[in-house]
Amino acid sequence: SSSPPAEGGDGRTRVVVLKTAAGTEFTPASPERHLTVGEPKAVLSADKFLIACGTRPLRSPGVPFDGRKVFDSDQLLWGGVNKVPKNLIVVGAGVIGMEYASMINIIPGNHVTIIDKRDKVLGFADDEVADALLFSMRNKGARFLLGESVTNVRLEGNTVICSLATGKDVMGDALLWCMGRQGNTDTLDLASAGLTADSRGLLEVNECYQTAQPHIYAAGDCIGYPALASTSMEQGRRASCHMWGDFDVEDYVHDETAEMAEQVKPVLQGEFLGRDTEQLFPFGIYTVPEVSMIGKTEQQLTKEQVPYEVGIARYGEVAKSQMLGGTEGFLKLLFCPHSLKLLGVHAIGEGATEIVHIGQVVMAMGGTLSYLHTVVFNFPTFAEVYTLAASDGIRKVNQM
Repeated sequence: SSSPPAEGGDGRTRVVVLKTAAGTEFTPASPERHLTVGEPKAVLSADKFLIACGTRPLRSPGVPFDGRKVFDSDQLLWGGVNKVPKNLIVVGAGVIGMEYASMINIIPGNHVTIIDKRDKVLGFADDEVADALLFSMRNKGARFLLGESVTNVRLEGNTVICSLATGKDVMGDALLWCMGRQGNTDTLDLASAGLTADSRGLLEVNECYQTAQPHIYAAGDCIGYPALASTSMEQGRRASCHMWGDFDVEDYVHDETAEMAEQVKPVLQGEFLGRDTEQLFPFGIYTVPEVSMIGKTEQQLTKEQVPYEVGIARYGEVAKSQMLGGTEGFLKLLFCPHSLKLLGVHAIGEGATEIVHIGQVVMAMGGTLSYLHTVVFNFPTFAEVYTLAASDGIRKVNQM
């Protein structure tokens, strides 16, 4: 809509926020805990709307969720799980599954088995980083059953039994189900607004977060990947700015044309974050150890036939790691061997979600490896791995 936003008597724009009603009691197993909103007390109209209804865990109909022995990632936080399982089965090796699995895995005496039908974990991450996470978790006792599909989950007494298509039975004290999330858009009458969601309840938006109806915007988990708190808040801010005419796509598009950014795209198109304006959104995974990244992966650059070189620094090379008892981890910089322009930053280890922001700023400013090679960082800090990784990369280029 081109109509100006409504203003109050003081000249300020009126914004109405609609929230889920509180006060309804649910059992720990209830999948509707986040869905019931009660009857509306008034009919509201506006020139522009923002849908930010979030998501909920996607459940399989045949799984006996009771919120105590068999639960999803939301139920884990509702109070039904009153003690830490000694032997936990995690179904789903995505971000949420890997985060919870790694947390339980570091507790002495606990055992975690992770099951996933895919043949690798965190498929969007750099292969070397994902492999390092697997190695670290296995060293602490985790068992990974990849390429395995779950056919049945049942409770026998206090034991959870998870049957796999290959004939295996996995037993544990509890089972955490993390097989994706479902958009809460099914609680809205989208059809009456001329909108449709995909099979997971996710909405498609363009670079300005407009849906197929230009006056209706959507942001956050309900538009899909990356579905992080940090990125969702920025999406909401950008959508709000565009509503009031204060958002220029070209300010946010990097290495892509503004014309490409005008297209309405599926939320999972194969790009790092789906939308061109989000190429410089960092991604943080709070596993143990932490994983963080920004930009392209080696797999993506290879697929796109973009020449690149790699600079790597191990945490063990800096004094900060040695002071903390030999913290594991590394920083990996992907860059153009000709211009030295930074193409991607990937980190795993203590503080990975913090140090990735240094690379984020360099990429946003169009910086090169030369800056990171000569800049001085505080000693002792993990930030020093940037200088070491840049030195490694430049050494490789000089040997060409």
